Amino acid sequence: MEVKLRFAKIGDCARLMELVNELAVFEKAPHEVVVSLAEFKEAGFGQQPVWKAFVAEVDDYIVGFALYYTRYSTWKGRRIYLEDLLVTQNMRGKGIGKLLFDAVVKQTKELGYSGMVWQVLDWNQPAIDFYNKYQAGLEAGWLNASLPIN
Repeated sequence: MEVKLRFAKIGDCARLMELVNELAVFEKAPHEVVVSLAEFKEAGFGQQPVWKAFVAEVDDYIVGFALYYTRYSTWKGRRIYLEDLLVTQNMRGKGIGKLLFDAVVKQTKELGYSGMVWQVLDWNQPAIDFYNKYQAGLEAGWLNASLPIN
C-alpha cells in the first residue's frame, strides 16, 4: 500500500468535511459540527486563509488528514495548533497517523516555531498512547472554554 502525503487543495474540502463528521461521530458529538462547506472552503482557501492541512491518500482517495493553524502564545511565541488528526477507521494501524503527525512536526520546525500543541480527549486511550510515543506532555488541570457568537 502506497500512502501519498500532500497539502490539501480546495477540491479536497468536501472529503475533508466527511472526515470531520466521522471524527465528530467518534468523539460522540456529531451535532457539534455546524460549519458549512462554503465556510470551510473560505477559511482554508479564501482571501484570508486561517488553516492548512496535510492529506493522506491511498489510491488517490483521501483516508486521513491533519489540519492545523498558527497560534500565538505570550509565553512561547508562535506555535502550530493541530486542530484535527484523523485516519479513517478502516485505515488505522497502518502508520498513516504517524506520517501525518510527522509532517506537521516537520512543518513546525521549518517555520521556526517554538512547538506544537493540540488536545486529546481523556478517554481516547489509543490517541494518548500514540502521543506518548512522541514523549508529548499531556497537561492536566486545564478546562476547555468556548463562547459561541451568533
